[in-house]
Amino acid sequence: MDFDESFWDERYRQHGEHGAVWSGQPNAQLVAEATGLAPGSALDVGAGEGADAAWLARRGWRVTAVDISSVALARAAAAVADDPDTAARIVWQHQDLTASPPPAGTFDLVTAQYLHLPAPQRGGVYSRLAASVAPGGTLLIVGHHPSDLETTVRRPSVPGLLFTAEQIAAELDPDEWEIITCASRPRETTDSDGAPATVHDSVLRAHRRA
Repeated sequence: MDFDESFWDERYRQHGEHGAVWSGQPNAQLVAEATGLAPGSALDVGAGEGADAAWLARRGWRVTAVDISSVALARAAAAVADDPDTAARIVWQHQDLTASPPPAGTFDLVTAQYLHLPAPQRGGVYSRLAASVAPGGTLLIVGHHPSDLETTVRRPSVPGLLFTAEQIAAELDPDEWEIITCASRPRETTDSDGAPATVHDSVLRAHRRA
């Protein structure tokens, strides 16, 4: 399966007939890891319907919110249209980061929440995301842990698509990066039948040495 622009546009269009695709709340691991950070410039990768970007903006961040789906970005912009202070702090950017990397050494925070790509493609994209962090800045990568495939919660079963925090940490130069968080965190949810389930988030937070 190709998780490309047409795939995501169609998904957002279909769900748009019945409401939002996502909860409208910021991702829990972003809140846990970024709450104590001093606001600056942030790159929100895979911004979707914009809840993470809005959360950051309301805390003083200047956010570049990037997504491959123009449908998602239009919905995200509409969600903050009645909050001009928040909207003014966000730039919504339609971009495929597999083809066009972000500028190097630019952002105080780069966050990618559940950006899942096939392993060979992921390595290149995550390397460029790390390079876009400014000296003294933070890289935050969160994804579904491979152990989720053993639960009743629906996850894509494409080999190599899910990852551990340790896999991401291993790609960072220890002379350049300090690992702050490298964890598999449990999270309670429900599966498609409404049954309770425990999943795990792979959480990697790293500080780029100044």
